[in-house]
Amino acid sequence: MQRLHFYAGVLVAPFLLVAAVTGLLYAGSYQAERIVYADELRVPVGGDELPVSRQVSAAREAYPQGTLSAVRPSPEAGATTRVLLAGVPGVEATHTLAVFVDPYTGEVTGALEQYGSSGALPLRTWIDEFHRDLHLGQTGRLYSELAASWLWVIAAGGLVLWFGRRRARRKLRGATGRRRTLSLHGTVGVWAAIGLFFLSATGLTWWSTYAGGSIADLREAVGQTTPVVSTAVVPGGDHAAPGEHAEHTGSGGQGGTSGPDVGVDAVLDAARAERLTDPVEIVPPADPSSAYVVRQIQRSWPEKQDAVAVDPASGEVTDVVRFADYPLLAKLSRWGIDAHTGALFGLANQIVLAALTAALIVMILLGYRMWWQRGRGSAFGRPTPRGAWAKVPPYVLVPLMAGVAVVGYFVPLLGVPLALFLAMDVVLGEVAYRRGRRTYDSAG
Repeated sequence: MQRLHFYAGVLVAPFLLVAAVTGLLYAGSYQAERIVYADELRVPVGGDELPVSRQVSAAREAYPQGTLSAVRPSPEAGATTRVLLAGVPGVEATHTLAVFVDPYTGEVTGALEQYGSSGALPLRTWIDEFHRDLHLGQTGRLYSELAASWLWVIAAGGLVLWFGRRRARRKLRGATGRRRTLSLHGTVGVWAAIGLFFLSATGLTWWSTYAGGSIADLREAVGQTTPVVSTAVVPGGDHAAPGEHAEHTGSGGQGGTSGPDVGVDAVLDAARAERLTDPVEIVPPADPSSAYVVRQIQRSWPEKQDAVAVDPASGEVTDVVRFADYPLLAKLSRWGIDAHTGALFGLANQIVLAALTAALIVMILLGYRMWWQRGRGSAFGRPTPRGAWAKVPPYVLVPLMAGVAVVGYFVPLLGVPLALFLAMDVVLGEVAYRRGRRTYDSAG
């Protein structure tokens, strides 16, 4: 365990350090976004709000290019309405142009690119992508998956070593040099361990390329996927039976209705009748046979995630999905994503994330300092004891190796480096043995 913790700490820690620094930036991005884009996000509180349809018309008059993707009516007094446009020249295909409209006057206060269901504006989008993939696209996501794959292993190994040595009962006062560094490193790790396990699990589950795919397949196999509202509408006013969920909403509508359309105001009224309170997003039909979708988009606790489909011809609700009816893993997925991104408990959540990432940065720096203080007898400092594998009985070693193979299949960025670490340890041990310097029980 000590040797694995050492190898992982030295070789994986740079990736963890990048993830921690970028994560610290993201934890503060919500508050920074409110300050930087205050002119677009806030307006003086006025009298009665204009109908949403008039606000959409004002946005389209100012920005006629592209197609209507969604509308996010003002969720509270003094907040602007967002009219989201897709296919606008100069805007990335995966982003939309958010046009901000004063709900009291219909004045357009500005327009910014928006990304994702959380409504991230350019500053938070840039930090989010930097944290997720270093702006290197799909290849860059491997760095964050590697960091998330090893974070829990390093944290667990550190806990085992810490409690095994009873470091938690030793007083820091009077300790000097490497012992003091080790005490600080371990103390910070013990206090941060639960949070680090959570960050590792949620990062692997929802943002990784390989492990996330395996978890998604498992959820589908056990019937724990997130339900989505059916948008199927038969021309002429008939619709699919509520609850069937045969056809589902995508990332956004394109204003595809060409027949009778009751309009967004009537659609919003129908959603309100189904107890969908602010904040909500209205997605227009994707094609003539689809319905409007209105969904709650609140990410803070208690979450509001209900959704309804509304027939554009009649204004009738054709399907309803309640967050209360989500399968357990679907609820945990939603809560985990929102807690990891700092949205679930608002500012308190963001402060905790900042503290966790700061603690991780401190631990990594202390770990490297401790490595330096060990002595520089080789390129990797004074080595920790190796050769423990030779003492493991076959009935333990064989299942352990099988477990490594299984982990390597489902979480390859953990399993493959782990196999390489073990192979490297065996080779170095054999070389030391042939030179007469094997260190099974030595202190290094």
